[in-house]
Amino acid sequence: MAMIEQLSLGVSDAERAARFWAAALRYRRRAPRFDGDEWVVLEPPPGAPGVAIAMDLSESPAQEFPRLHLDLDAGERSLDEELDRLLALGAQPVNWRHYPTDPHPTEPPYVVLADPEGNRFCLSGRRQPSTR
Repeated sequence: MAMIEQLSLGVSDAERAARFWAAALRYRRRAPRFDGDEWVVLEPPPGAPGVAIAMDLSESPAQEFPRLHLDLDAGERSLDEELDRLLALGAQPVNWRHYPTDPHPTEPPYVVLADPEGNRFCLSGRRQPSTR
C-alpha cells in the first residue's frame, strides 16, 4: 500500500521557506543528498510523527485558492496562542472569504494563513473564552 513519504512545497526562496517551516513545525533539516543539492528537506525529529517537507524551487506564483494545502493543528496551545507564534515567525493572515458563516459546533475553528512564500495553510484548534 502506498503512503506519503514527503510533501513538496513550491517556493522561490528555499532557505527562507525552510527557516519558517522548521520553526513552525519544529522540524530538522535533512542532510543534502549530494554536493550542490538545491533541495531543502525538513523532517520531524527522530521518533516524532509527521511527514517530510521538501522546499522545491518554483517560478510559479503561490495560488490564491490552492488545490492542495497543509492543515495544522494548534495541539496543546490554544488556537490564538499558536496563531500569534506563527505570525511572529512570518506567517501572514489571509482574508479568506470562504469561512463558514454558521460553523458546525463539532468543527474546530480555523484560520487561513500564508507562509513567507505566499503558500496557503490552515491552522485549527480550540479557542479560549474571552479571546479575540
